[in-house]
Amino acid sequence: MIKVGPALMEHAEQLERERGIPRDVVISSLKEAMLAAYKRYAKLESLTGYECRLNEKSGEIGIYELKRVVKELSDPEAVEFDEEGEEIPREPEIELKEARKIKPDVELNDILEIEVTPDEFGRIAAQSAKQVITQRIREAEKKLVQKEFEEKRGSVTTAIVQRIEGRNVIVNIGKSEAILPPKEQLPSEYYRVGNKLRVYVLDLKDSGRVPQIIVSQAHAAMVKEVFELEVPEIEDGLVEIKSIAREAGYRTKVAVTSHDPDVDAQGACIGTRGSRIQAIVNELKNEKIDIIRWSPDPVEFIVNALAPAKIIRVLIMHDPRQSRALVIVPDDQLSLAIGREGQNVRLAAKLTGFKLDIKSIGQVEQEGGMGYFEQMAAPPADYIPEGQEFTEGEDQPVPVAAGEIHSEEEVHTEADAGSLETLEQDTEPSVETEEVEG
Repeated sequence: MIKVGPALMEHAEQLERERGIPRDVVISSLKEAMLAAYKRYAKLESLTGYECRLNEKSGEIGIYELKRVVKELSDPEAVEFDEEGEEIPREPEIELKEARKIKPDVELNDILEIEVTPDEFGRIAAQSAKQVITQRIREAEKKLVQKEFEEKRGSVTTAIVQRIEGRNVIVNIGKSEAILPPKEQLPSEYYRVGNKLRVYVLDLKDSGRVPQIIVSQAHAAMVKEVFELEVPEIEDGLVEIKSIAREAGYRTKVAVTSHDPDVDAQGACIGTRGSRIQAIVNELKNEKIDIIRWSPDPVEFIVNALAPAKIIRVLIMHDPRQSRALVIVPDDQLSLAIGREGQNVRLAAKLTGFKLDIKSIGQVEQEGGMGYFEQMAAPPADYIPEGQEFTEGEDQPVPVAAGEIHSEEEVHTEADAGSLETLEQDTEPSVETEEVEG
């Protein structure tokens, strides 16, 4: 037997506490390493009949050969095969008279355990054990990381900043470490060791050794998860988030709709005296949040998405390559519709799925007038409105003009219907604008 002392057990318990690797994994890895080293040392073809034993109390470990006690040895040329045609390994045997020289009271069919640990085996075994244990620990860590990722994938969890490596932030999300890469960080956030963060578990990157969990604070799904935590109606399915457009750290537009006529989607997200939306804004580090009323009508949805800008008309352009719309606004509303550095129209485009071209009424008149753009937006001659069927010989369908908003007055009514401005007039508490700042 080789004396390894109590340090091994202490190390195994420490790995279990700090890294979540079961103590049994370390011990079984050591035994495997000892057997592998002995196989090379003794130049064995197989380890059949050999076992490694560890006495945890004394800290001694050794290799044992196990032989069945028989009256006569089996024919060495006899070979047995299993149902699949594979050779069945021969069980090591020892004759009774030889076995009693080692253990006088042994009987037939007993298993005789013979220690075969070489005296000079300590250094060789230690080197092999180190390699095998390291490998097993990595495999165990990989399984733990994969398990934790599967449990938390697609959810928001609390993380603690462990260290900063270049531009990457390494955080602890429970039993495993995760990486918050630069593109998933908030530009307004200052990361310091020990800080607690709320992160979205995004992906698992296989780096070859131990896989890395990727977390995010900038992903749009982070907003959805926070809304589900703060708004019970979303969790219950009464209110649905239809789409999200986000520029992390600056502004987010969220399109919502209600599946219950008695529940107002916007009001549910805002909460009493703005309590719910304020909690969401705080969670997202004072990011501006616009609650948009979703509509199955693309024209109405685009108008709502561009609020608080006033819209004169929306023309859906019939482009087979992509969904496009021309939005016409009063001259004094052009900059408001576009937003600072194009942010408002950019987010509205992401939210609605349309490529939006914003033009003022003055620009429209200079470029050919409203009729010119209406002609560009008109459906092709063989266009059949949805729900209508025509057979040969019947009158052809009348072309359907794109857009439903024909006057600034009508647009004001549509825009106000989906804004928080109307909500503040009709309900308490008040929220100054649709754009809520923390």
